[in-house]
Amino acid sequence: MPIWSWFGIKSGIATPPEGSENHGQEGVLGLPRLDAAKCTAAQDRCSDCAAACPADAITVPPGQPAALDYARCVGCQLCTEVCPSGAFSLSHDWALGVRDRADLQTNGATRELETALTAELAAFGRSLHIRHVDAGSCNGCESELQALLNPFYNLHRLGIFFTPSPRFADLLLVTGPVTAAMREPLLRTWEAMPQPRWVMALGTCATGGGTNGGGYACHDGLEGLLPVDVWLPGCPPNPAAIIEALLMLLGRRPQIVHGGRHGS
Repeated sequence: MPIWSWFGIKSGIATPPEGSENHGQEGVLGLPRLDAAKCTAAQDRCSDCAAACPADAITVPPGQPAALDYARCVGCQLCTEVCPSGAFSLSHDWALGVRDRADLQTNGATRELETALTAELAAFGRSLHIRHVDAGSCNGCESELQALLNPFYNLHRLGIFFTPSPRFADLLLVTGPVTAAMREPLLRTWEAMPQPRWVMALGTCATGGGTNGGGYACHDGLEGLLPVDVWLPGCPPNPAAIIEALLMLLGRRPQIVHGGRHGS
């Protein structure tokens, strides 16, 4: 018997159960939290946080407290370092998948989504096939996607699989800000998928452009290009966050973030 097989048998099951609360993410640093009640920008005319943000995820409207767009946040934590009032703070918020992009904005107005999506997905039972397209990623998100298939996360145990062909895919998972060179291949992949089909924007580049979006060679992520069903920010989001977002799409997990506020 190979030594690694023997080691695995002795170690027992390493995969966290589907119902575990933290999926092995205890102590993992997440995206920063914003407590608008502590923000003194309106009184002190402070905009240090917005000036420090490399992704333009923070805005300070005149006479109002700062606002944070998680769809653009890269988790650099610079806002927590320069904020004089403590409105921005470190957090362990890693599960940030939402169905409506407005839920990633602290000053966004959320809307009720139709339940038809859940009804369609129910017909698939507990199986989902994913076609991943790298639309200009730095490869950080791809590293996290690869980890989904290791013995700890073991994505297949949940009935979720990757497929190399869009013809057999139910979900189009996109990473990267969508460079000019990848725009047409991305749209062709979407068109090749059978109905019904869904889209997931994975990582801050796909949800808001990140630090590279908006230039002459990059789009600002998927907004305006494809009908996105799940938005998952993070630079990159960890494997547990990806699993939570996929299970939320399938109706097997509730959405945690509403109006830019993490439920936990």
